[in-house]
Amino acid sequence: MEKSNPVKGVIDKIADKLSDNSAEVPGRPGSEPPSVDEPTEPRGPLRPKPDQRGPDPYSPTGQEEDVTPEERAQGGDRLTTAQGLRLADTDHSLKAGPRGPVLLQDHHLREKVMHFDHERIPERVVHARGAAAHGVFRSYGTAASVTRAAFLAKDVETPVFVRFSTVLGSRGSADTVRDTRGFATKFYTDEGVFDLVGNNIPVFFIQDAIKFPDVIHAAKPHPDREIPQAQSAHDTFWDFVSLHTEATHHTLWNMSDRGIPRSYRTMEGFGVHTFRLVDAEGATTLVKFHWKPKAGVHSLVWEEAQLIGGADPDFHRRDLADAIEAGAHPQWELGIQVFPDTPEQTFEGIDLLDPTKIVPEELAPVQPIGLLTLNANPVNYFAETEQVAFHVGHLVPGIDVTDDPLLAGRLFSYLDTQITRLGGPNFGQIPINRTHAPVNDMLRDGFHQDAVHAGVAPYKPNSLDGGCPFFAGAHEGGYVETPVRVAAARKVREAPASFADHFSQPRLFWLSLSPVEREHVIAAYTFELGKVYEQAIKERNLRVLAEIDPYLCEQVAQGLGLPVPKPVNSLPAVDPSPALSQVGRTWPTTGRIIGIVADGHGDLATVEAVRQAVLDGGMVPLVIAPAGGVLGADGDGPVTVQRTFVTARSVEFDALLLAGTPARGKDADGARDAKAGNGTAGAPTDPRVLLMLGEAFRHAKPIGGWADAVQALTAAGIDPAAPGVVVGDGGEAVLAEVVRLLGGHRVWERFPVPVEPV
Repeated sequence: MEKSNPVKGVIDKIADKLSDNSAEVPGRPGSEPPSVDEPTEPRGPLRPKPDQRGPDPYSPTGQEEDVTPEERAQGGDRLTTAQGLRLADTDHSLKAGPRGPVLLQDHHLREKVMHFDHERIPERVVHARGAAAHGVFRSYGTAASVTRAAFLAKDVETPVFVRFSTVLGSRGSADTVRDTRGFATKFYTDEGVFDLVGNNIPVFFIQDAIKFPDVIHAAKPHPDREIPQAQSAHDTFWDFVSLHTEATHHTLWNMSDRGIPRSYRTMEGFGVHTFRLVDAEGATTLVKFHWKPKAGVHSLVWEEAQLIGGADPDFHRRDLADAIEAGAHPQWELGIQVFPDTPEQTFEGIDLLDPTKIVPEELAPVQPIGLLTLNANPVNYFAETEQVAFHVGHLVPGIDVTDDPLLAGRLFSYLDTQITRLGGPNFGQIPINRTHAPVNDMLRDGFHQDAVHAGVAPYKPNSLDGGCPFFAGAHEGGYVETPVRVAAARKVREAPASFADHFSQPRLFWLSLSPVEREHVIAAYTFELGKVYEQAIKERNLRVLAEIDPYLCEQVAQGLGLPVPKPVNSLPAVDPSPALSQVGRTWPTTGRIIGIVADGHGDLATVEAVRQAVLDGGMVPLVIAPAGGVLGADGDGPVTVQRTFVTARSVEFDALLLAGTPARGKDADGARDAKAGNGTAGAPTDPRVLLMLGEAFRHAKPIGGWADAVQALTAAGIDPAAPGVVVGDGGEAVLAEVVRLLGGHRVWERFPVPVEPV
């Protein structure tokens, strides 16, 4: 039997087509013939040729999708970046004048060349440990007068994804370490992705990105032993910050309560840098971005942070996820400080390009421009929280960068880290990173290319693809960098003279803190420097503290057993900024967690009424009992137990309520539960309840009780008349007073602070 010849079959089909005069010879590169002149009329991408078909439309997890090849290919008729930002030009690098040097801030050049360099085809170095959530940002429209960014127009709602993180630790480190926190927000706008990549501290350790490897190498675990993990209490960190005194301001913030936030929900966020906004007429304004939590700004105390690190190292990520699941959706207002865009780029003598400086809110109030609400948890941690990729160069029309040298380096660094971590230049195609704007970027191939691009002319100019994509002018949403005039200058490796002031703003921050907050700063420096081995490094850091405040330096020196150095320079005169303190205001109690200690022998009707009142107040009640299950299971109103004396620890709760004095648990045996080992055998009060009460008391948390709760308080060594301790006959009346106290977060007056010498 004669075998068929596949090659002959193909030739026969071609011959058959050629017999039809309307048929064409195969091999045409595009689906339409090109014009002689370069096309100038904008049009969308050409359809594939009739003989072409992409892969069947299945998702990465094998789910069939109703998607056409056109929907999977590039879209729109204008040239864009990989984030969907329309471009007005791709032939010229951004330069300081037509004959000037190419500028480091050219994010389009960087993206285009980066992608080309990686067309042929691990854990974050910093911010490795994170937690994230989906949400929505609703603009108030109040920023429309200073920016043409469409997502900041009135009542526009924009999907967002927000990732919080620590800086120094590995993915497996604890949440409550003393560290800076990342606060990164991805806005999926109609004009492309805008990433606001900030921290919970408004300043940074360094003024120039070239120092970033140095500060991180100093703060990370020692390279010989890989310890300590996620901590700054070691020699290399304090060696660096004492020699590189521009780090002093950030270090002082880190040693304050800001370094150990109560939760992500009660943490401020800052854009750190000064950005430039551009309005519809092209007028420019300089701004700093602020996130203000609606629940207030609250922190842990240091012992509490240490206990949580052992009891629940996932404390912050659990708190965020639980709050969203419970419907207590975290919210922040986005605000801006607004400054004139002058050639000097200063405000009230403060250099706006220095990332180690703040502008006090008393000089430039934060103006609210929108509300962020986090309302959904990720489905898959790796696919979303771990693979999300932020970049300060992801901009939209109306928002531009400035010449902050730290920001300039970040424009390079973020892309490089994504290439290493996410396996190539196509990280923007990972679902969590995908823009919601049409992309027609002319970028091709490379690792993990998920799009199936059509056409044969991924270059400009072209005629084979009908000239597509076309440029977009500014009036069509094209991104045009602000034509800032660059002063004539020499090429130098120097910093402005204004960058040399390293101590006036740390002194401003110190003097702005309340007395109790200053005590915490003293304790933090004493603890951290007490972990340093080399005496010379301790002494050098005391010299730095002497330039901030004599009382601060003296108290830390006493704790270290070292002499008190004198300042070299006169202390700068500054006006305190009350806005920098976390103490003294009243905040909403929504989402706060209240522990209710009870057993099956008390008045369960009151327990249930209090529990319901907590829920009605938007807070979370957790009933703590000797054993799990249900209290009063045989009665009419059983109460479900959420925690037991074994599993509960005071650090989980913002306030504690005692429904009388609960009975001693049957497992209150030191051999079974070490927390019960500090009690007297046969004592009526469970030692684990006494432990919870004692911790909550010294952590300045509100405590309430009714019925015979005084017995338990007295056994714990707590004066029922002490500040923040509420004792009464009715549970709901006690709860009301505890909630009032909780509005101030802590009962700081419980522990009077020594008076500083004037």
